[in-house]
Amino acid sequence: MSQLSWFPKDLNWRCNLADLSRDGADWLALSSLAKVDLDFVQTGQLDRRLGQAKVGDDVPTLRLAILASCTVDQLLPGLRVAALRRGIRLQTYAPDYGQYRQEVFDAGSALYRFAPDVVLFSIDAVSLVGADFIADSAAAHRLVDDRTAEMAGLWRAARDGLRCQVIQQAALPVFPPIMGGAEHRAPGSPASLVRALNHKLRAAADAEHVDILGLDEQLCIDGLGAWYAAPLWHRAKQEISPAASPLYGELVMRIVDARSGHSAKCLVLDLDNTLWGGVIGDDGLEGIELGQGSAEGEAFVAFQRYVKILAQRGVILAVCSKNDEANALEPFDKHPDMVLKRTDIASFFANWDDKATNLRRIAAELNIGIDALVLADDNPFERNIVRRELPMVAVPELPEDPSLYAQCIASAGYFEAVEVTAEDVARGGLYQATAGLRQNPVAATDLEGYLKSLDMRLQWGLFDQVSMKRVTQLINKTNQFNLTTRRYNEAETVEMLGDPDVLGIHLRLIDRYADHGIIGVLIGRMAGDGDLEIDSWLMSCRVLGRGVEQASLAVLAAEARRRGHRRLIGRYRPSPKNGMVRDHYPGLGFAKTCDQDDADTLWSLHLDAALAGPDTIRIEDAVDG
Repeated sequence: MSQLSWFPKDLNWRCNLADLSRDGADWLALSSLAKVDLDFVQTGQLDRRLGQAKVGDDVPTLRLAILASCTVDQLLPGLRVAALRRGIRLQTYAPDYGQYRQEVFDAGSALYRFAPDVVLFSIDAVSLVGADFIADSAAAHRLVDDRTAEMAGLWRAARDGLRCQVIQQAALPVFPPIMGGAEHRAPGSPASLVRALNHKLRAAADAEHVDILGLDEQLCIDGLGAWYAAPLWHRAKQEISPAASPLYGELVMRIVDARSGHSAKCLVLDLDNTLWGGVIGDDGLEGIELGQGSAEGEAFVAFQRYVKILAQRGVILAVCSKNDEANALEPFDKHPDMVLKRTDIASFFANWDDKATNLRRIAAELNIGIDALVLADDNPFERNIVRRELPMVAVPELPEDPSLYAQCIASAGYFEAVEVTAEDVARGGLYQATAGLRQNPVAATDLEGYLKSLDMRLQWGLFDQVSMKRVTQLINKTNQFNLTTRRYNEAETVEMLGDPDVLGIHLRLIDRYADHGIIGVLIGRMAGDGDLEIDSWLMSCRVLGRGVEQASLAVLAAEARRRGHRRLIGRYRPSPKNGMVRDHYPGLGFAKTCDQDDADTLWSLHLDAALAGPDTIRIEDAVDG
């Protein structure tokens, strides 16, 4: 089984790469060639073509430094190709062999001149715990504590000095056991020390807001031989085999995606032969394979259980099926072994339109980007046409055996997360409630009456420690309703708490259907002449069209007036995804101040009179996040 088995295979890949070489490598074409099942040789070939690529100014660049105690040059192609797959130009930096400490603590080093966005610590197991048995268990525990403290110090130095994301690679369990299944009774063995150190590193990483690259857990799936070859370690000090380079790059870039809010949000499910065996329209409710009685039926139940757990964790679920809607709904309502219920599905499209059209409808109905969708479909024809028509939608190559569906989705890492908040857990229900609003009209015949019937309350509070995780998550995940798309990590957001020149507000919406949690963030910074400049204004798209924008402005204006400000200054900074808020400020009564050279526009609003929010929303003060 290949390392990237969730990608489709391309039998003409080498010919296609050769054609690009003759015609001159194009960035988009290279990106397309990266989205298939590649081995490490193909990954290296594609990486070599990147230097010839024609790259537009609109391609985002990311700088990643890998600070290692061993040889890592063999891993860089996998990192760059994994970034290419995501439309990112990755610049990499690796210091001279074993020089990672010196580079981190020297502000004049090449590392600081490189100015990485991400620092990845890749420290080999021998450097971390040694290769000897420690007979004194107390000394073994001290070693683990000391190594953890040393790494935490390096994390802090990198984060504080470079203002970057920090990732720590878990130690690889490369040491053979000395006691077999009773290894835990030898705490000083190298294998036990690695296990204990990884446990300590994870706890320390949580406290320091550092992300863990869990290679030790990945080895439980792939086996040690897929990642480590002792001859390569002894000959070239390559702890990670070159053959693992493609997957290594994927695992690292997933963490970067998750931290920057680019993980997928919605799993879109086909029905026939995806959630159950057979065709509901032909076989009927009694004829489909689902539940006990057959291995295949139990496999579909297991897949549904996995999908249900994803939904409970915060992944939105949708259905996209070529079916009559009545037939498609019948198993959800009547089959006793259905794990998924209609209430689990936030968007349901069962008709005879092509799936690309229905996927666009699902994204529009959920008010999320189409690149936030993952389609799980057993039919190769449907998978391929969606890949062709909507290349931004992730489409895993589901195996023929349904018992492997869940592992395929998990291995692909579409829904990678670095943490889970209460809002994440509630997200699926919130989207379902929003869908319920559309499907259950109220008695009111006008929009204002309809909004009043929702009994909406906008609760606001100043930034505090309780709200930090959700505030930071929104800042880094929100792309569409985001006026400037500025990003701040949690440490930078915490710094705002003690800054008297910064006004940070979080907003929470509650209606008669659901508590939507924190759905908006406003950050203002003191400017000259009594102005408050709106550094960031961002909101979850699922609550738009309700008057929340006007109510949020009323909250901001009131707090700005209370602090003595006379004017609000708003900035709109265009991005590829935030065109929906182009007219946000003029729509709220702001006057344009100027157009800037970088395409930004500035807007101002005088606070000589109090601003009232819409009478469809009740504004309440100071509720914890």
